[in-house]
Amino acid sequence: MEETVENAPATVGVGPWEGVWPSGPHWDPELLAHGDTRNVVDEYRYWQHEAIVADLDSKRHNFHVAIENWQHDLNIGSVVRTANAFLAREVHIIGRRRWNRRGAMVTDRYQHVRHHPTVEEFVEWAQAAGLRVIGIDNFPDSVPLETYELPRDCVLVFGQEGPGLTPEVHAAADATLSIAQFGSTRSINASAAAAIAMHGWVRRHVFGQHTIPQ
Repeated sequence: MEETVENAPATVGVGPWEGVWPSGPHWDPELLAHGDTRNVVDEYRYWQHEAIVADLDSKRHNFHVAIENWQHDLNIGSVVRTANAFLAREVHIIGRRRWNRRGAMVTDRYQHVRHHPTVEEFVEWAQAAGLRVIGIDNFPDSVPLETYELPRDCVLVFGQEGPGLTPEVHAAADATLSIAQFGSTRSINASAAAAIAMHGWVRRHVFGQHTIPQ
């Protein structure tokens, strides 16, 4: 019977390239020689970092994601990771520049992140870029995300865990959307809300699934 070691770390990634090396400018000689243990999909194994970013840039989606960062929210890293998974064009940090990158799992290396010191500067940027500002939060005037036709060119804005969106963002938003909940909790985790909203955009604009108002 084969002996196993409990709690042994799982093998991550792939080892050195076996056989004749492929040719092309996007391949990384160091990775081909020593293996690739990065958190990337198989399509990008052994690719140079710059080549991966360039390929992602050629097919990014039209939505942006913004997160207010006034209290060093630990959810920001998870939001960045999800934005990378759904191929958001950019992630915007409003408020403090520094944020906890642990939850991003190094995906921030492949995701463009822009900083805006104030809400006013962020809103000015969005207007100049032709993007509709869509807040995600449970306000009395919020409309259901599930029945709202998300615009193709927009920036989805999320507030801090707990206090939610600031009044300044609420006032500046073209619309504020709520996510349907059916349990006893008043709200869901900010990173979970971000994932739901981003997937809503993908369903509408990648898969063509229109919402049906009730």
